[in-house]
Amino acid sequence: MSDFYPHLFTPIRIGPHELPNRILMGSMHTGLEELEDGVVRLAAFYRERAEADCALMVTGGFSPDLAGSLNAHTPPFDSEAQAEAHKPIPAAVHDAGGRILLQLLHAGRYGYHQHIVAPSPIRAPINRIAPREMTEDDIQATIAAFAASAKLARRAGYDGVEVMGSEGYLINEFTAPRTNKRTDRWGGPFENRARLPQEIVKAVRAATAPDFIVMYRISVLDIVEDGSPPEEVITLAKRMEAAGADVLNSGIGWHEASVPTITQAVPRGGYAWASQLLMGEVGIPVIAVNRINMPETAERVVADGQADMVSMARPFLSDAAFVRKAWEGRALDINTCIACNQACLDHYFDGKISSCLVNPRACRETELNWTATDTPERIAVVGAGVAGLATAEVLAERGHRVTMFEAHDHIGGQFAIARHIPGKEEFDETLRYYARRMNQLGVDLRLKRKAEESDLEDFDRVVLASGVVPRIPDIEGSDHPMAMTYTELLTGARKPGRKVCIVGAGGIGVDVAVYLAERDGRSHTDPTAFRRRWGVNARPEPVDPPHEIILLQRRKGKMGAGPGKTTGWVHRLTLQKANVEMVPGVTYRRIGNDGLTVEVDGELRTIPCDSVVLCAGQESVRDLESALDAAGTPVHVIGGAAHAAKLDAKRAILEGVTLAARL
Repeated sequence: MSDFYPHLFTPIRIGPHELPNRILMGSMHTGLEELEDGVVRLAAFYRERAEADCALMVTGGFSPDLAGSLNAHTPPFDSEAQAEAHKPIPAAVHDAGGRILLQLLHAGRYGYHQHIVAPSPIRAPINRIAPREMTEDDIQATIAAFAASAKLARRAGYDGVEVMGSEGYLINEFTAPRTNKRTDRWGGPFENRARLPQEIVKAVRAATAPDFIVMYRISVLDIVEDGSPPEEVITLAKRMEAAGADVLNSGIGWHEASVPTITQAVPRGGYAWASQLLMGEVGIPVIAVNRINMPETAERVVADGQADMVSMARPFLSDAAFVRKAWEGRALDINTCIACNQACLDHYFDGKISSCLVNPRACRETELNWTATDTPERIAVVGAGVAGLATAEVLAERGHRVTMFEAHDHIGGQFAIARHIPGKEEFDETLRYYARRMNQLGVDLRLKRKAEESDLEDFDRVVLASGVVPRIPDIEGSDHPMAMTYTELLTGARKPGRKVCIVGAGGIGVDVAVYLAERDGRSHTDPTAFRRRWGVNARPEPVDPPHEIILLQRRKGKMGAGPGKTTGWVHRLTLQKANVEMVPGVTYRRIGNDGLTVEVDGELRTIPCDSVVLCAGQESVRDLESALDAAGTPVHVIGGAAHAAKLDAKRAILEGVTLAARL
């Protein structure tokens, strides 16, 4: 038991196994699974987490057969050759003292290929391909395939399997009336709809052994119309226990649900109440999931009886040593997951390898490494935004003597400004992490000190991470008293009026609109307020935004396309709920006492307003570069200082870490 989180670090039994803590590293499909050297990289990825005391983890999803594959590039886990190829993964975890389960996931109608099947031939709204309805033979073959894959997983050395029965994948499609319109023994009343998961778990248990862990991922909350009601979820949980499951992991929401489940809009521990529905109903452990990213939240979930264990996935991307730091009472040293999705889920759905914005080493464990330098240098880092902070951290870890110059009285740069956006409060955690690292590593941090050429004369090299400033667009009246930059608004230097026009609908413009629409709300931090705001198990409460907002962009077409692939829809829905007017295809003419005048489709329109917020891009700050070059000082330009266009923290941090690792 830990002195710091006693409930979280109380041992627990799963089947015949005793675990030293109640933290599960949940399943994440990283994209490494499809690579030629994927097994080697996955082994390194999981080993690093197990070495830091993660006692139990689950792989990304592997299908038991071809029809269930997530995409055409992911081979099913259905052969002796696959089992043999996977052996290095559990071996690496076992060598480090951990246990690992293989997730068996049949994608059902969510698969992106031509062989997809489902209980009924209903196309998913997020998929262009319609599934084929499964026959009786198909269903029997699928049950047998799950059992065969579980047997192969045991042969590969895995400690068990997680049977994926949630998030709208095949098994969940059978249990929910929404997608199961069958009239045979696999559809209709609950008794029939629950038959497939029962038969699969029974077959998996029969095909393996008593010491082989069978985890069932149960959808405790579908969040879609015609999903499973709570009484069916509880009954299904009992039947999964009777069928041979050792533990129940919770699943929240389908991928087609119009309510956020893991984005920054969800407060910490915002769905633990759903897992609590099963507590006391079954005799096996229940695991809570979603937006549990710090030990305090995990401890509270277990202590309050909302679950026996907690599952965290992305927090193990952001910090491989999460468990060890929590055990040692070093929560403030954890590099916290900020739920941005930019480098993990967004990457995966774009066909890229997943990683982490705040920890770009994640899934690059065999590629991005650094050792102590043999030739320490005096290195100046100009700018304490996240690019500069990431650079300084790695340089100092390697033994270089680092001095940071920052013109403001705080660290963070654009990141510190963005933290004022509702839902981006988690950015404070990243800044807390970097502030501690600078202190621990002895970085000479000089705040309120704008670097001049003379300050940099005695350094061996200089890293320019001097960031960006807002671009002032060439609009008549851009200096009008009602006009302000997004930085002036978000830092509180300027106050907006009741009616606000936003010039620019990229990522920053959308963020500003969300800020104006939700800055007085509590839904991002209070689970009860979140449920009311989004209508979870109820009608959503009406929205009364504090401002009337008009969002404009030069480009024609879809508005608000700037934010990330898996989070942008949340922002767009938020703006829709707040009745934000969106005006594409504009030419800006002037800002004046009568408001903002624009031209749309050849016609002039003056929009009366109290404030105009300029979100028209950014410009790099790199004025020291030419002088340093002339003086012969080696200089490296990164982050926004290098490329202002489409600046994002993901690229800035990766550039900083990569540079520092090779210098």
